[in-house]
Amino acid sequence: MQHLAIDLGGKESQICVRDSTEKILEERKLPTKRLGEYLAKQPLSRVIVETSAEAFAVADLARHAGHDVRVVPATLAPSLGVGARGIKTDRRDAQVLSEVSCRVELRSVHIPSEQARAWRTLCNSRDALVTSRTKLTNTVKSQLRCRLVLTHKRRSSATPEQIRTLWTELEGHVPAHVERQLRVIETLDEQIGEADKEIRQLAKANATCVRLMTTPGVGPLTAMRFVATLDDVTRFATAHDVQAYLGLTPGEDSSASRTRRTHLTKAGSPQMRWLLVQAAWTALRCAATHPMATWATQVAERRGKRVAAVALARKLAGILFALWRDGTTYAAKRGAA
Repeated sequence: MQHLAIDLGGKESQICVRDSTEKILEERKLPTKRLGEYLAKQPLSRVIVETSAEAFAVADLARHAGHDVRVVPATLAPSLGVGARGIKTDRRDAQVLSEVSCRVELRSVHIPSEQARAWRTLCNSRDALVTSRTKLTNTVKSQLRCRLVLTHKRRSSATPEQIRTLWTELEGHVPAHVERQLRVIETLDEQIGEADKEIRQLAKANATCVRLMTTPGVGPLTAMRFVATLDDVTRFATAHDVQAYLGLTPGEDSSASRTRRTHLTKAGSPQMRWLLVQAAWTALRCAATHPMATWATQVAERRGKRVAAVALARKLAGILFALWRDGTTYAAKRGAA
C-alpha cells in the first residue's frame, strides 16, 4: 500500500508518496482544488492529512476514491517530527507524515458526516451574528453611559427603538453614527430570527433532536449542536466519556505520592459546553421544582450556584447521550438519579 501524505494549503498543497519500504515515489505541488482529480487516479493508498479548514473536504474526496484516510490532529504533528529542529517547510512536513505513516499505525480524528458539518456551520453562522449584535449593542449603550444615561443590563431593555428614544430625549435627535449602528442591529435581529427559524425547523424534523428537547432547558439550538458535535453516538461507550469529550470533567495533575484534581479540562467544543451551561441555568430558572433542578439546588447550597450550574450541565450531557443511545424520551425520576 502507498502512503500518500498531503500538507494542505489554501491555494496549493504539497504531496509526498512513499511505498511500503519508505521509498519516495513522488513529490509534487498541486492546486488544492485539483486534489480530487489526483486522488481518483492513484492506486489504493493510505492518505494522511493534518487537521485544517480543508482537511475534512479532502478526506471526503479520498474516501470517495476508495483510499484509507487518516486525519492527524495538528497538535500531534510536532511529536511526529513535523517542524523538528526549527525547520518547517511544506515539503519536509509532507515527507515526515508519509514516513511516519510507513512505520506507525496513525490514528485518525473522527471525520464528521456531511449533516454534522452542515449543522455546525449553521450554528456557527448564527453565533457570529449574535456576537456582532452584542458588540454593536454594547457600543451604543456605552455611548449613552458617557452622557450619564444608563440602560438596563438586559438587551431586551435596550432595543434600537428605546435607544432612539433616549437619544431624542437627550439631544432632540439621534446622531448619524448611532443611527447607522442601530440600523445594523435591526438587520442582525432580522437575520438571527431567520436563523432561529431554520434551526427550529431542522430540529423538529429530526427524531433525535425531538427526543433530546424533552429534557428541561434543552431547546432546538442545544439539541442540534449536541447532535452535530457527537455526530455518531456509538463512538462513546458511557455517559462519562461524553462528559469528558465535552470538557465537563475535572482534570488531574498527579505525580508520585501527590494527587491533585484540577478545574474542568475544557476540552472539546466550547460552544457546546456553553450551551449546556445555559441549558442548566434555564432548567434551574424555569423548572425549579423539577427533580433534576432540585438536585442541582442541593449542590448549590453546598458549593454555590455556579458550581451547581456546571454540575447540572455535566448531568445534562450524560442525559442527552443516554436518550440518544437508547432512543427514549426524558424521564424525570431517572434524570434526578
